[in-house]
Amino acid sequence: MHMHLEVSVPEQSLRLMEGQTLVTSYTISTSKFGLGTEEGSNRTPLGNFAVCEKIGDGAPLRTIFRSRLPVGIWDPAEPVDEDLVLTRILWLDGLDLENSNTRERYIYIHGTNQEHLLGTPASHGCIRMANADVINLFDRVDLGISLSIVD
Repeated sequence: MHMHLEVSVPEQSLRLMEGQTLVTSYTISTSKFGLGTEEGSNRTPLGNFAVCEKIGDGAPLRTIFRSRLPVGIWDPAEPVDEDLVLTRILWLDGLDLENSNTRERYIYIHGTNQEHLLGTPASHGCIRMANADVINLFDRVDLGISLSIVD
C-alpha cells in the first residue's frame, strides 16, 4: 500500500497515511510568519513535496544539527531562544513550480527545542515536531515519500 504524509496548516497536524487509512497523527508547528515560498521569508510552503534526504539516523534524542551536522546535545534544563534543529531531519523537495525552491530554502521536518509551542504556528518555515515523534516518523517512512501541505 502507498504511504504518504499530509500536513494540515489549520489543524497544525501531520498525518501518516497508508492509502486512505490514517496510520498515525502528530501535532506540529508550521511557520509563525505564515505561508509562502519566497526566499528568506521564513514561511511554510504549500503544495506537493518529497522527502529528498533523511539525516540523523541513530543520533541521540535532542541532537543539535547545524548545517545538517551533529554538533552536540540540547539540554532542556538550559532553555535557548534560538530555533534549534534537533534529533532528525527530513529534508523536503518541492514538486510544484511554485514551491520548487523548497530544498534550497532548507525546509525540513525536524525536532524542536520549543515543544511547548507545538500545535501553534511557531517555526521559521520548517515543520517542527516533538523529538520523540520525529524519531517515530523518521523510522516509519522511506526516502522519497510524498508529502502534501494544505491550508
